[in-house]
Amino acid sequence: MNTVISRVVCGLLVLLASQALAQSSTILGTVIDAQSRQPVADVLVTAISPNLEKEQVVVTNAQGEYRIPQLPPGVYVLRYERESYKPYARMDVQLRLNRTIRVNVELLPESFTEVVEIVGAPPTIDVGSTTTGFNVNPEFIQRLPQGTGTAQRSFESLASSTPSAQHDAYGVSIGTEHTVVAAQPRYTGSPAMPGMSMTLRLHPIPSQPPSIPPTRVEPPTRTNFPAMYFKGYGVNPTVNPEEERFSTFSVDTDTASYSLTRSYLKRNAMPDERAVRVEEFVNSFDYDYADAEDAPFGIHVEGFPSPVRKGYQVLRIGVKAREVPPARRKPSHLVFVIDVSGSMEMENRLGLVKKALRMLVMELDERDRVSLVVYGSEARQVLPPTSALEKERLLSAIDGLHTEGSTNAQAGLELGYRIAVEHLREGGINRVILCSDGVANVGVSNADGIWAQVKSLAARGITLSTVGFGMGNYNDVLMERLSQVGEGNYAYVDELKEAHRVFVRNLTGTLQVVAKDVKLQVEFDPKEVALYRLLGYENRALTAQQFRDDRVDAGEVGAGHSVTALYEVKPREGGRKLGTLRIRYKAPEGGASKELATPLPRASLRPSYGQASESTRLAYVSSAFAEKLRGSYWTRPLTYAALLELWDGVGSELKQREEVSELGALIRQASSLDQRQDPFESFAPVKNMDFDRPPSES
Repeated sequence: MNTVISRVVCGLLVLLASQALAQSSTILGTVIDAQSRQPVADVLVTAISPNLEKEQVVVTNAQGEYRIPQLPPGVYVLRYERESYKPYARMDVQLRLNRTIRVNVELLPESFTEVVEIVGAPPTIDVGSTTTGFNVNPEFIQRLPQGTGTAQRSFESLASSTPSAQHDAYGVSIGTEHTVVAAQPRYTGSPAMPGMSMTLRLHPIPSQPPSIPPTRVEPPTRTNFPAMYFKGYGVNPTVNPEEERFSTFSVDTDTASYSLTRSYLKRNAMPDERAVRVEEFVNSFDYDYADAEDAPFGIHVEGFPSPVRKGYQVLRIGVKAREVPPARRKPSHLVFVIDVSGSMEMENRLGLVKKALRMLVMELDERDRVSLVVYGSEARQVLPPTSALEKERLLSAIDGLHTEGSTNAQAGLELGYRIAVEHLREGGINRVILCSDGVANVGVSNADGIWAQVKSLAARGITLSTVGFGMGNYNDVLMERLSQVGEGNYAYVDELKEAHRVFVRNLTGTLQVVAKDVKLQVEFDPKEVALYRLLGYENRALTAQQFRDDRVDAGEVGAGHSVTALYEVKPREGGRKLGTLRIRYKAPEGGASKELATPLPRASLRPSYGQASESTRLAYVSSAFAEKLRGSYWTRPLTYAALLELWDGVGSELKQREEVSELGALIRQASSLDQRQDPFESFAPVKNMDFDRPPSES
């Protein structure tokens, strides 16, 4: 009997599998050079869709041909990448059931700058039924290429990946000093009908990442910064807790994204959407959380009705690490690795580095030692480990820094780490601090081992922090990745007051870690919550299983640092609590993890925005500003005028703070610069917006 059942089950599985294959679709095409008209081999073609578990990647053959079979129907983004050609993304490729679509592409060489007219022929080859429609999920398009489920990139995968000769594991070029902004076609005319060809006029314009619909209109000032390297991680989806009740992520106390955005806006330019990370906006402000009396973390929970999403509550979760008085800070050995290549020869680069280091030296005392390493074409030691009491010697060495050569970041980091290892302070703070614009045209792209070295030495207690400088050519991706692998933090210094905040005001918190591998997890009860969405932390996402896996790295929290996360939550009627917050962490010296848990009571929700605390209101305004700047689907109803009203309502006392006043000024500046079009309005008008689901089109 069991044998018969097994055979029946196997037969059903085979039948279902064969039916699935029979109902699958195919994308194929040819890639040629736009100038020579010759086929281009070895082009990396990537297909991304909400209906795929993971990206599908193929490579063109010698005739420039590619074929991606066995695809489910849906909406696809196609990426085409090859060295010496400008990367290209074809958006909104609509693949129907049992269809084959041909997408021919002409790549532009890196040096190409003129406008050309290209005739394409993307007919649909009908090989079966066309009765099945397709769903256009704008929210998913916004968060591509992150994916969902097993395809979601976690903090651990970032930390453990290694680069190739030309790119890191995310496909981002870090080996050359040229722009990665590619020519991107703008389409005119009507979509092709099955069996028909169409003419496309392709005009080179600054490209968007594959996660951004090409219909967005960017302000012309964007071209002032043609070589800024960013990586988009998309926008978190709205989740049904019956499908996934756990929201898990690594903490992030970095602030670089906010100061980078400020640098754009103060130069009369809208920021690159990929540069905007919500959590770094939120965590750039001090919310005056109180310390816990008898616990390593103070936990602060509050909420109020969402000003944007009807039926939702904004839930703010604040976690504050214990304070360490400056007098009790551990002794330190700080090894500064300073980029002195030609690209740093500006007052707001090397000049600002020198001013920042001078401020830092004046804050250090007899417990501290400082080493200086510089790198251009080669690395050299400028100053051996020197007591902070020898201030004249330190300041003289800093003043003598000057630009030289190209950018051998690998050599600089290797020398810095060698000095840190040779002069390790047992039980103290051992920190390598990289000051650079992040552009590395020698060394790092050919040295896979540097990532393993950074990670292994972090495990021994020698951590790496990165501090970015400069606009125009800057590699945010490399700087953030180095700090994550090195278990340090990442800041961007755009002006002297930011240098003071990083190197003086937050010195103890920046240097002295009080908890490592800190993970947060919120469990939402499906009986209490219908839907939820985490704002930000997309590139810090972890799976539920990784929460208790102590092999998985996570973020560090310094003394007195706080971490704030915001959720949009749709509670069910009559519930008493929203969920449970869990914090998992290790002591600074490592060892077994500890775990804390606390309920998230519904009683923490206030009746209105005005009745929430000033700090909660400020956290929401900063998050909403970031969401709007990066084009989040769910902030479409929020106008800049409404956002300014919310900022005005944070409270008179808070608005007197310089950084909060500046936030209001940045919102006004963005309002005057933002010329983008709403890409969803034509088929999903804001006035008819469904606040639970993204729109569909069939």
